[in-house]
Amino acid sequence: MDADFKKLIELQGLDIEIRKVLSLLDKIPAQVEAIDRKIEAATQTLNQARENLSLNQKKRRDLEGEVKDIKAHISKYKLQLNQVKTNREYQSLLKEVSDNQQKIDRLEEEIIGELLNADQIEADIRAAVECDREEKTRFDREKTTLAGEREYWEGQVRDLEARKQALLPQIPEDQAALYERIALRMGGQALSPVTDDFCILCHVRIRPQMLSELIEKSEILLCENCGRILYWVRDKDEAARDEAEKDAPGHF
Repeated sequence: MDADFKKLIELQGLDIEIRKVLSLLDKIPAQVEAIDRKIEAATQTLNQARENLSLNQKKRRDLEGEVKDIKAHISKYKLQLNQVKTNREYQSLLKEVSDNQQKIDRLEEEIIGELLNADQIEADIRAAVECDREEKTRFDREKTTLAGEREYWEGQVRDLEARKQALLPQIPEDQAALYERIALRMGGQALSPVTDDFCILCHVRIRPQMLSELIEKSEILLCENCGRILYWVRDKDEAARDEAEKDAPGHF
């Protein structure tokens, strides 16, 4: 059957471009998800700093509560000093006062340490707030850029699909159907140029008789090795050969 190889080649070119654009579109959701994870990580850093401050404040309250309780005990012991009748009881109460005062000293040192920690945590929070703000601003810009790219590439797909649909009626139905079947089976590359007696995509030499028919007639001939539709390209047409090799999803 006679074939309009120019239109078939144009059809394949459109399909190749559509696949390229769809591949770019397919990557965008993952890029957006990666940005969202970065935003979440920045927020978690800030939340962790705030949680650290909350824990610090609770610990200080607990320590201050212990100090208050111990001071109450000391006050009780001091009152009892005036009521004891023996020196032994008096010395025992003095020891209780001394021991509890030492506990207070240790606890107050801990409180001072926690206050110093609180200063550092508050500084960390201020830095995290600023970083979170800057990161979110930057990430929002990146997401806006990706949204613009997605809109652009979706427009490109619509345009390419429209061109393909306008081209298909110009190709005989049986040839278009054959093209689609081979393209589906061969990862989208249904046509292969022939030059220097070789099928460019699978690198198998074409039989002389088939090569003669391919050069002299406008007929659909399939590569006996890879099954693609063959079309003749003169050696000087390196661009067509290079393009076919570059866009081939795989060789056989």
